[in-house]
Amino acid sequence: MAVISLHAQQKPTELDKSPMDISYWPANYPILKMSGKVKEEPAARIVYSRPQKNNRPIFGGIIKYKDLWRLGANEATEIEFFKNVHINGKTIKKGRYTLYCIPDETTWTLIVNTDNYCWGNFIYDSKKDVARFEIPVEKNTDSVEAFTIYFEEAGKFTNLVIMWDEAKASLPIAFTTETVAKKK
Repeated sequence: MAVISLHAQQKPTELDKSPMDISYWPANYPILKMSGKVKEEPAARIVYSRPQKNNRPIFGGIIKYKDLWRLGANEATEIEFFKNVHINGKTIKKGRYTLYCIPDETTWTLIVNTDNYCWGNFIYDSKKDVARFEIPVEKNTDSVEAFTIYFEEAGKFTNLVIMWDEAKASLPIAFTTETVAKKK
């Protein structure tokens, strides 16, 4: 007896209204690597979805103040550190983490959590928080249409910059190099 299974060809999904994006530190790391200009391995990357403003009120509107936010759209935003980092006096070990945010009008609480591969914040578990950081929010002079996250050099720190609508917040990160004791 032969069993024949017919599967309909799966159609590709439509273009997402909030496309995913990736930012690296150092900036443009994949392009530098392709062109042979890499001086060191990347220190961090962030993977996130980019919802659009589309004339909607963002903060205090679709993003409620004092409510947990996935920091983007679709899957929760993920950050990967390829080195240990220091943020506001706390050490976070290299690895992949999920970022959440609790926005308010003047400060945001950024949350680093170990529960990866989450859709939204529907199964958020605060017991898996590694750290929380309060960061000030500035007002942009121009409105930013697409939610944006990137790294920028800021002296001895690297800032993780988050912008959308008229809000801009920055988290200073200090990357460390790990020293490995030599065996004798």
